[in-house]
Amino acid sequence: MAPLFALDIGTRSVVGIILEEVSSGYHVVDLEVIEHKERSMIDGQIHNIVSVASVIEQMKTLLAERHGPLKKVSVAAAGRALKTATGKMSVDITEHALINIEDINRLELGAVQKAQQELLSSDANTTENQYYCVGYSVLHYLLDDEEIGSLIDQTGRSASVEVIATFLPRVVVESLLSALKRADLEMEALTLEPIAAINVLIPQSMRRLNVALVDIGAGTSDIALTNHNTVSAFGMVPVAGDEITEALSSSYLLDFPEAERVKRLLFNEDSVVMNDILGFEQQFPTQEVIQTIMSAIDRLAESIANEIKRLNNTSPQAVMLVGGGSLTPALTNKLSAALDLPLQRVAVRGLDALSEVTLADHIISSPALVTPIGIAIAAKRAPIQYMSVTVNDKMIRLFELKEMTVGDALLAAGIKARQLYGKPGLALRFTLNGQEITLPGSHGTPSVILKNGKTVSSKDQIGNGDSIQLILGEDGHSAQAVIADVTELNVEAISVKINRQTVVLKTEVIVNNEYQDIQTAIQDRDDIKVHRPVTLRDALHVLNEGSNNTQGSLQAVMLNGKRVHLKSKPPVYSRNGLPISLTSQVAHGDHITSEQKTLTTVEDVVHELGIQLTEQLTVAFNGKHVTIRKPRFSIMLNDKSVEPTAQITEDDELKVTPSTGQPITFSDVFAFVDYQLPTGSAISYKLLRNKQPIQFYDQLFGGDDLEILIT
Repeated sequence: MAPLFALDIGTRSVVGIILEEVSSGYHVVDLEVIEHKERSMIDGQIHNIVSVASVIEQMKTLLAERHGPLKKVSVAAAGRALKTATGKMSVDITEHALINIEDINRLELGAVQKAQQELLSSDANTTENQYYCVGYSVLHYLLDDEEIGSLIDQTGRSASVEVIATFLPRVVVESLLSALKRADLEMEALTLEPIAAINVLIPQSMRRLNVALVDIGAGTSDIALTNHNTVSAFGMVPVAGDEITEALSSSYLLDFPEAERVKRLLFNEDSVVMNDILGFEQQFPTQEVIQTIMSAIDRLAESIANEIKRLNNTSPQAVMLVGGGSLTPALTNKLSAALDLPLQRVAVRGLDALSEVTLADHIISSPALVTPIGIAIAAKRAPIQYMSVTVNDKMIRLFELKEMTVGDALLAAGIKARQLYGKPGLALRFTLNGQEITLPGSHGTPSVILKNGKTVSSKDQIGNGDSIQLILGEDGHSAQAVIADVTELNVEAISVKINRQTVVLKTEVIVNNEYQDIQTAIQDRDDIKVHRPVTLRDALHVLNEGSNNTQGSLQAVMLNGKRVHLKSKPPVYSRNGLPISLTSQVAHGDHITSEQKTLTTVEDVVHELGIQLTEQLTVAFNGKHVTIRKPRFSIMLNDKSVEPTAQITEDDELKVTPSTGQPITFSDVFAFVDYQLPTGSAISYKLLRNKQPIQFYDQLFGGDDLEILIT
């Protein structure tokens, strides 16, 4: 069987590996490392294809001399080339609860597209088909903007999902293909570096666990997460082994190569000897050196832990570390503390963890070899570079990095989340008595997804050659209503009788300043006013009677030679024999009568004008209360003296003049009581007021206590 050839194209070097499949697994036959001659790789992307192709050609020639012609190669896209973005999708569920898992799947797909749009917005020259979506994780489910565990069967105003999605720029893949073509090599398999490590460290049976794999290189630390039987998320932090090297260089005045050498000794030496840039050789205990650079180790651990929690939304169950930077002293302790995991749940995994992989004698085992070996094994386990499917009869090529789903195909085909449902019907917006109201249209029906003619969900897996059809759902109906549908008023007419005259009160409907019927259809942006007359005042308005009927009452009189206007008296109303006010509501069948109080006598007129014709006060006489009245004015009507009860018209002339009489005295009491003074020369008496003597013509005051004492 032909050997497997794999390349790990890194930022500093290219690792070439020859792998053979044996009965017990795989055997690493040969391994070479060639440094780049210039900085032709930046952040995992080839920036100088010619230069990288030259190194690949050199590696191919070197290994071909030992193992024969090499035509096919397996490569990996660097995890640091991945881009992550968050996206949030919301739907209105006021009339349509999310009732099944497919509703949630489609909501998640829409959130992934939002994340893709967020990524695209940062690059004006980028189009949607220039990114592969290689995975996503749900951060939160939200109900009415409050976090919730599940959206199934929930009711509320809105349902939302927020995801973090990972994308690989197509240019990374295309540049790899171009570099291989220049070196006359054919790509046998393409994977991601984090997946390559997962292929050998985390078998499929373990991927149901939530595990983080961290590949710590020189410039970056690449992160992959597994959960629910798949690779769920990817990430990268621009902090790695070089951070530790630079800390050593600064602390001990070492050039970079010397600092790199010292860093590698810290893993298994008790003390280290170093030569600084001034030429001095010094020896330090390893633990002292580690303490000196502990702040840099803390930064590395914190950066990795924060990115893991951001991608996973929580700490995972375990963390595996690979790559040369995984040997950083105290890193596992720092990571376990930062992720709140037991120390035994964070471990460095080297080739000793690969029971099915053996090494040639000249190859030294190291965690740095995990990724290159994984790339080679991927050529055997995942030989398909692309899969091709059709979406609505359009051919789509998918980069097969994981178990591909219908949703992945829809994303690659540019199917928008809104196409997964029929459009909602147009809403109807209007104002009713000054209040803005919106009537939503009906929801559209979900689109039907067919795979090879059978109905499937967006999470169903797909294979090479599958045909996917999206049958669009029906659009919802626009909102429709008549005015009677939206008013809470009882629109039935009310019929009452006012002084035996029938009055019918009808609901008034004014649309855009024009009178309309209650059954008029509402148009968008209508201004509707609905008024239902229900009070006595409303009924009088309809009757054109008003509330100030003064018929039969005086309007003005001639008083002491001047015309004086009089206030009119409002009518007094009764409903079914009981008093009623103008603001009282009337009911169908009510009988209402009105009584107008008129000014017809002199007494009515002067009382209306505030003139008090008589003076009166109340006293006690011999223990009994007595009210004494005495005229204060003389009344002349048409030059004749009259009583206050005399009738008066507007043509009459009234004169009211103050009387010249004395104030109320003790003698006036006898006009209002039945009492005779005793007679006879032998009988005498005393007049007392409040126990004090008084005369007959002394003035009285209200409340006086009068008595006649016989002596």
